[in-house]
Amino acid sequence: MSVLIVLHLLAAVVWVGGMFFAHVAMRPAAAALPPDARLNLFSAALGRFFAWVWIAVVALPITGYAMVFAYYGGFTHLGPFINAMQGLGWVMIAIYLHVFFAPFRRLRRALAAGDLASAGRHMDQIRLFVTLNLLLGLIVVVVAAIGHFGP
Repeated sequence: MSVLIVLHLLAAVVWVGGMFFAHVAMRPAAAALPPDARLNLFSAALGRFFAWVWIAVVALPITGYAMVFAYYGGFTHLGPFINAMQGLGWVMIAIYLHVFFAPFRRLRRALAAGDLASAGRHMDQIRLFVTLNLLLGLIVVVVAAIGHFGP
């Protein structure tokens, strides 16, 4: 069980922490760069980050459901906080899949074609969805903490 918890937590920390870093540290720091440099930086950084998010997107449901059956004995014994984490987690995964397969691919295509205006619009879409996923991820962290350590 300990291995499942550790893997689950590490996957969540990598994903949510990466979004936090990108949103509150990298984005403001990159704002001073010219548009072509900024967009290329984000494209490269997101490409690396998304490789780790793929690992998290696979690891989180596997470890989460393994814990559901190993620790709780199945879905009938779950508390509301686990159902909330599960539901929000699937929403986050769906948002990530959309970002990866739609605006991120379009961003890369636009940059390859030298279309900075289009690349900027796609980056704006990515930023919107990452902000939403960051908020959902932080809510999941709070729900997990309250469910395990709260009242």
